[in-house]
Amino acid sequence: MSKSYTQIDPRDNIIVAIQYLPESTLIDIAGTTFTLKENIKEKHKFALNKFEKGDSIFMYGVLIGKAILPIDQGCAITTENTKHASATFNTSQESLEWTKPNITKFSTKTFDGYYRKDGSVGTRNYWLVIPLTFCENRNLEILEDALLDTLGYQTQKDFGVDTNTLIEKYKSGATSEELLNTTITSSQKTSSKNRLFSNVDGIKFLKHDGGCGGIRQDAETLCHLLAGYITNSNVAGATIFSLGCQNAQIDMLQKAIELKDPNFSKPIHYLEQQKIENGDLLIEAAIKHTFVGLIEANKIERKPAPISKLILGLECGGSDGFSGISANPALGYTSDLLTELGGTPILAEFPELNGVEQELINRCLQKKDAEKFASIMKTYAKKAIEVGSGFENNPSPGNIKDGLITDAMKSAGAAKKGGTSPVTAVLDYTEKVTTSGLNLLCTPGNDVESTTGLAGSGANIIVFTTGLGTPTGNPITPVLKMSSNTRLFQQMNDITDLNAGTIISGEDTIESMGEKTLEYIIKVASGTIETKAEKNGQNDFIPWKRGISL
Repeated sequence: MSKSYTQIDPRDNIIVAIQYLPESTLIDIAGTTFTLKENIKEKHKFALNKFEKGDSIFMYGVLIGKAILPIDQGCAITTENTKHASATFNTSQESLEWTKPNITKFSTKTFDGYYRKDGSVGTRNYWLVIPLTFCENRNLEILEDALLDTLGYQTQKDFGVDTNTLIEKYKSGATSEELLNTTITSSQKTSSKNRLFSNVDGIKFLKHDGGCGGIRQDAETLCHLLAGYITNSNVAGATIFSLGCQNAQIDMLQKAIELKDPNFSKPIHYLEQQKIENGDLLIEAAIKHTFVGLIEANKIERKPAPISKLILGLECGGSDGFSGISANPALGYTSDLLTELGGTPILAEFPELNGVEQELINRCLQKKDAEKFASIMKTYAKKAIEVGSGFENNPSPGNIKDGLITDAMKSAGAAKKGGTSPVTAVLDYTEKVTTSGLNLLCTPGNDVESTTGLAGSGANIIVFTTGLGTPTGNPITPVLKMSSNTRLFQQMNDITDLNAGTIISGEDTIESMGEKTLEYIIKVASGTIETKAEKNGQNDFIPWKRGISL
């Protein structure tokens, strides 16, 4: 794709600028020749033909907007002349044929993972410490201080920031300008201590602000999310803190765990502060039980596992005008490869499927899933409108600046992460993956709320595409970051793992980049490569609150 502009789909009536195009540039595309009427920024779009007010605008072969002013051929498509519009949908399905990818290269490959008694296989082996209410967050911090460093796990203290240099210079009379020009950071350091438990990848502390004060449904949703983390294949066991009087009760969590895994047998210990004599005894008991749990977790070793055991979360954030033509379709091809290998991709972020609902409905293998998806989308859209923020408000200022000017345009590109394979299941938030093949999972478009939800539904690895850059990670599931453009990959290499910008430059095809991504996923899943988010200690965890607060 090394051209300076491209038409993504033959049905499109707008063209994407692959690089900056000055006014008067000669355009020859889709049987039409004309000159640009104005400068077109990289990643932005311009009109293939003249639009009158009210005309439909198509990109990726779908409706993405309406002209609100006349737009001349060769003029930029902007928020000033275009508004969001998307196609309607219903549950009447049209049959779609799927062209399966060639999986010969991967048919005999395996990854080294941690087998669980329920038959799942983890890509990591973590112990969790979880509060059932925000009142217990301080106790988690005490445990974190007591355990991580002494057991040899990397902490934020391992980053090379030397504030003492500033202090000494200040004491010696350095000026503000001199202080600003002083280097106080070195390359990231890792813990010099050996782990006591070599087979345990870490202890993760899921601090949050929920569990009490909201409606009962929020407490129930939180417990189902936490149960999803505890039963995730990347988790060996957990220590649970309860105050005692909160909405999210221990038995509520236990029922949620049983629903997800009726034969649950991982080690788990519950501590209720209001039943223990004092805080010191509570912390002492928590440390002892966690330590004993780590001994059990350390007995589990990595063993070869089939690729079909991978549950791949598909995520995007900080998207740009290249996301839908490089990183997202490349990840979509990876998704199709994994599906054909018997694995399970999960496509989330329902607000970013606005406008492509009918295509996904047509791809559902079962009518009940088509109806469930349509129902969730309609309910979600209705609730968004009720709070004064419909899906049309989804693009962020960063999205718009980099060429994504309507939600439908953003959504059509975001949906490319799901490839072309059939949809085998539709899940609401916190529902656990039980069916292989492409699953649709209802989460918000918010980056962290969505990745939090993906891990809670069973994802044991996540690929996160980005055009603008994001440090997002997850406590239990490795998050691999893929850039849509080479400039970002070079500029923010400390937080980005893979570069799909090679598709834009013509060095890779969507298919070759998709294969490279799966090869990298296998290495990350085997523990031979740490993602940048893991190295940086990026443990983002934000539960989605779906109700009001009382």
